[in-house]
Amino acid sequence: MNRQQRTRLFECQTRAYTEGTIEYINDQWIFFDGETEEATMLDDYLHQEIQVFRYNRWKKGILFEEGKIGLADEVIYLNSQDRVRMRKHLIYSLEQLLEGINDDAFFQFITTLNSLHFSAFDCIYCYNHLSFLNDEKRKSGVNFLVFDNQDHICAVQHHFYYYENSNDRFEFTLNSGKRMVIEKISK
Repeated sequence: MNRQQRTRLFECQTRAYTEGTIEYINDQWIFFDGETEEATMLDDYLHQEIQVFRYNRWKKGILFEEGKIGLADEVIYLNSQDRVRMRKHLIYSLEQLLEGINDDAFFQFITTLNSLHFSAFDCIYCYNHLSFLNDEKRKSGVNFLVFDNQDHICAVQHHFYYYENSNDRFEFTLNSGKRMVIEKISK
């Protein structure tokens, strides 16, 4: 699995976007979150990826000043009441953890999480012990993660041992009592 395949797996995650509508009020673009109804300045997302819903599909581009979106081959302008969405960011410690594990463990973790109806973007807490062991030749420990998909909570313990072999063991426990364990051993 290469970087592009990892990225593709993230693009199909549920709840990966903050979606809502925009309005032009007092010479400023305001974003209204469709889930929480909170209002924020659209300028908070300047020079970041944004998607606007036009002609029954999402068009992806970069947000610029004055409501301009630079697409791959054109520039479009926002209109009041446009539906827009912005990609959420992963918790930094989770992002670093996912970067640090091998491709097989990454794939097994994400697909199992998804099979339990959770997304990587549902992470509300991540303790990444692996990030403290960068300079050590033999790495072992446990990472703790908590996910909330609004219906259930999932606690994950990631037991790891990296030396001559790589051993990743993920223990998933839902608040309903359902449990699942996956283990990946690589040479």
